[in-house]
Amino acid sequence: MKNVIEREIVIRASQARIYDAIANPAEVVKWFPETLEGRYEVGEQPIFGFGDHGRNQLCIVAAQPHTYFAYRWVPGAAHFLGDVMSVPNTLVEFRIEPLGDGTCRLTLTESGFADLPADVMRSAFDDNSGGWTFMLGRLEDYFAA
Repeated sequence: MKNVIEREIVIRASQARIYDAIANPAEVVKWFPETLEGRYEVGEQPIFGFGDHGRNQLCIVAAQPHTYFAYRWVPGAAHFLGDVMSVPNTLVEFRIEPLGDGTCRLTLTESGFADLPADVMRSAFDDNSGGWTFMLGRLEDYFAA
Protein backbone atom coordinates (compact mmCIF):
# COMPACT_ATOMS: atom_id res chain seq x y z
CA MET A 1 0.00 0.00 0.00
CA LYS A 2 1.31 3.39 -0.96
CA ASN A 3 1.49 5.82 1.92
CA VAL A 4 2.18 9.12 0.16
CA ILE A 5 0.64 11.12 -2.67
CA GLU A 6 2.99 13.71 -4.15
CA ARG A 7 2.32 16.18 -6.94
CA GLU A 8 4.42 19.04 -8.28
CA ILE A 9 3.36 21.91 -10.50
CA VAL A 10 5.19 25.03 -11.64
CA ILE A 11 3.28 28.29 -11.41
CA ARG A 12 4.25 31.67 -12.87
CA ALA A 13 3.66 33.75 -9.72
CA SER A 14 5.52 34.88 -6.60
CA GLN A 15 5.78 32.76 -3.48
CA ALA A 16 3.59 35.31 -1.67
CA ARG A 17 0.83 35.11 -4.26
CA ILE A 18 0.85 31.29 -4.31
CA TYR A 19 0.86 31.14 -0.52
CA ASP A 20 -2.09 33.53 -0.47
CA ALA A 21 -4.02 31.24 -2.84
CA ILE A 22 -3.52 28.36 -0.40
CA ALA A 23 -3.62 30.02 3.03
CA ASN A 24 -6.04 32.91 2.58
CA PRO A 25 -9.64 31.75 3.17
CA ALA A 26 -11.03 34.22 0.62
CA GLU A 27 -8.70 32.84 -2.07
CA VAL A 28 -8.62 29.09 -1.33
CA VAL A 29 -12.37 28.81 -2.04
CA LYS A 30 -11.74 30.01 -5.60
CA TRP A 31 -9.98 26.75 -6.56
CA PHE A 32 -10.37 24.11 -3.80
CA PRO A 33 -13.39 23.85 -1.49
CA GLU A 34 -16.61 25.58 -2.45
CA THR A 35 -16.99 26.97 1.05
CA LEU A 36 -14.91 27.38 4.16
CA GLU A 37 -16.46 27.70 7.62
CA GLY A 38 -14.56 28.70 10.73
CA ARG A 39 -11.14 30.19 11.36
CA TYR A 40 -8.47 29.12 8.85
CA GLU A 41 -5.50 29.45 11.23
CA VAL A 42 -2.98 27.17 12.96
CA GLY A 43 -4.63 25.21 15.75
CA GLU A 44 -8.15 25.76 14.40
CA GLN A 45 -10.46 23.16 12.81
CA PRO A 46 -12.40 24.85 10.00
CA ILE A 47 -14.73 22.98 7.62
CA PHE A 48 -14.27 22.67 3.87
CA GLY A 49 -17.52 22.33 1.92
CA PHE A 50 -17.48 20.41 -1.38
CA GLY A 51 -21.12 20.79 -2.41
CA ASP A 52 -22.70 17.40 -3.17
CA HIS A 53 -19.41 15.70 -2.21
CA GLY A 54 -19.81 16.60 1.44
CA ARG A 55 -18.12 18.63 4.14
CA ASN A 56 -14.86 17.81 5.86
CA GLN A 57 -13.34 19.24 8.98
CA LEU A 58 -9.58 19.76 8.99
CA CYS A 59 -7.00 20.87 11.52
CA ILE A 60 -4.50 23.51 10.45
CA VAL A 61 -1.10 22.44 11.79
CA ALA A 62 1.40 24.83 10.18
CA ALA A 63 1.54 28.13 8.34
CA GLN A 64 4.95 29.53 7.42
CA PRO A 65 4.41 32.49 5.07
CA HIS A 66 5.28 32.17 2.02
CA THR A 67 6.84 28.72 1.97
CA TYR A 68 4.74 26.11 3.79
CA PHE A 69 1.12 25.41 4.80
CA ALA A 70 -0.19 22.15 6.25
CA TYR A 71 -3.30 20.58 7.71
CA ARG A 72 -4.63 17.22 8.77
CA TRP A 73 -7.93 15.82 7.56
CA VAL A 74 -9.86 12.55 7.35
CA PRO A 75 -9.76 11.16 3.80
CA GLY A 76 -12.38 8.65 2.80
CA ALA A 77 -14.92 10.27 5.09
CA ALA A 78 -16.82 12.69 2.86
CA HIS A 79 -18.83 13.98 5.76
CA PHE A 80 -16.39 13.94 8.67
CA LEU A 81 -17.24 16.61 11.18
CA GLY A 82 -15.56 16.41 14.56
CA ASP A 83 -12.16 16.54 16.20
CA VAL A 84 -9.76 15.59 13.38
CA MET A 85 -6.98 14.85 15.83
CA SER A 86 -9.06 12.20 17.63
CA VAL A 87 -9.37 9.88 14.61
CA PRO A 88 -6.96 8.43 11.99
CA ASN A 89 -6.08 11.19 9.52
CA THR A 90 -3.58 12.22 6.87
CA LEU A 91 -1.21 15.19 6.65
CA VAL A 92 -1.59 17.52 3.65
CA GLU A 93 1.44 19.74 3.02
CA PHE A 94 2.02 22.53 0.50
CA ARG A 95 5.63 23.62 -0.11
CA ILE A 96 6.45 26.63 -2.29
CA GLU A 97 9.95 27.01 -3.72
CA PRO A 98 11.12 29.84 -6.03
CA LEU A 99 12.83 28.71 -9.22
CA GLY A 100 14.47 32.06 -10.04
CA ASP A 101 12.74 32.69 -13.36
CA GLY A 102 9.52 34.25 -12.12
CA THR A 103 8.04 30.85 -11.36
CA CYS A 104 7.72 28.70 -8.26
CA ARG A 105 7.45 24.97 -7.73
CA LEU A 106 4.48 23.95 -5.62
CA THR A 107 4.82 20.51 -4.08
CA LEU A 108 1.72 18.91 -2.60
CA THR A 109 2.24 15.92 -0.32
CA GLU A 110 -0.45 13.93 1.46
CA SER A 111 0.90 11.24 3.77
CA GLY A 112 -0.38 8.78 6.35
CA PHE A 113 -2.63 6.49 4.30
CA ALA A 114 -1.01 3.38 5.79
CA ASP A 115 -2.32 4.42 9.20
CA LEU A 116 -5.95 4.63 8.08
CA PRO A 117 -8.44 1.83 8.82
CA ALA A 118 -7.99 -1.03 6.34
CA ASP A 119 -11.54 -0.67 4.96
CA VAL A 120 -10.91 2.90 3.73
CA MET A 121 -7.14 2.89 3.06
CA ARG A 122 -7.19 1.91 -0.63
CA SER A 123 -10.23 3.95 -1.68
CA ALA A 124 -9.00 7.02 0.21
CA PHE A 125 -5.62 6.82 -1.53
CA ASP A 126 -7.17 6.31 -4.97
CA ASP A 127 -9.82 9.02 -4.51
CA ASN A 128 -7.36 11.60 -3.21
CA SER A 129 -4.73 10.73 -5.78
CA GLY A 130 -7.13 11.65 -8.57
CA GLY A 131 -8.61 14.44 -6.50
CA TRP A 132 -5.28 16.24 -6.07
CA THR A 133 -4.55 16.01 -9.79
CA PHE A 134 -7.93 17.63 -10.45
CA MET A 135 -7.60 20.29 -7.75
CA LEU A 136 -4.06 21.30 -8.71
CA GLY A 137 -5.34 21.72 -12.26
CA ARG A 138 -7.93 24.12 -10.85
CA LEU A 139 -5.11 25.97 -9.04
CA GLU A 140 -3.23 26.29 -12.34
CA ASP A 141 -6.42 27.66 -13.93
CA TYR A 142 -6.75 30.12 -11.02
CA PHE A 143 -3.34 31.57 -11.90
CA ALA A 144 -3.95 31.48 -15.64
CA ALA A 145 -7.12 33.59 -15.33
